[in-house]
Amino acid sequence: MPDPLLTAVAAGDAAAAKAALAAGADANARDDAGTTALMRAAHEGNVALVRLLLDAGADVNAADPQGWTALHKSVHNADADRGYPDAVQALVDAGADVEARIGYGIRPLMLAAGYGEAAVVEVLLHAGADVLARNDGGLTALMMVKEKFYVDVINLLTEAERDAGAGEGSCTTKHAPGSSVVTFRKPLARS
Repeated sequence: MPDPLLTAVAAGDAAAAKAALAAGADANARDDAGTTALMRAAHEGNVALVRLLLDAGADVNAADPQGWTALHKSVHNADADRGYPDAVQALVDAGADVEARIGYGIRPLMLAAGYGEAAVVEVLLHAGADVLARNDGGLTALMMVKEKFYVDVINLLTEAERDAGAGEGSCTTKHAPGSSVVTFRKPLARS
């Protein structure tokens, strides 16, 4: 018999989910694949359901067998080809681990960058995601996204790396507040 909470969340029906919770449904219910109701709501970007489940005690950092949390699932939905910054923010506000790792050491910031989700990247950076963190292959989020030409994401990550004292345009020496380093290159001589 299907779990009424999981059925309500799958349908995006907040009223039915609320009724299921009021009738005693477990806010941490999982389907056969190990996906929680919160993960499913986050993956669909349904902020009302995300908040309802969090308020009912859903574990914001619960992981499925592959290590994916609700935060990972809200970063990008491949079927909808989009991420959900409002859901990401709600999860972060509830204490989601912005450094939680999935396979190959991929963190939510890296995942968001890799899919070109600039608004999600911005939320994660504001939440304190480590822009200098490296995956198991030694790559940062910026290194991973540079070849994809997601200009907005590249700009956000470049600025965040610079603010962290690393990356292009950073300067580790003390200089006047608000100043920046500019690199000029001479044009190549033509023969």
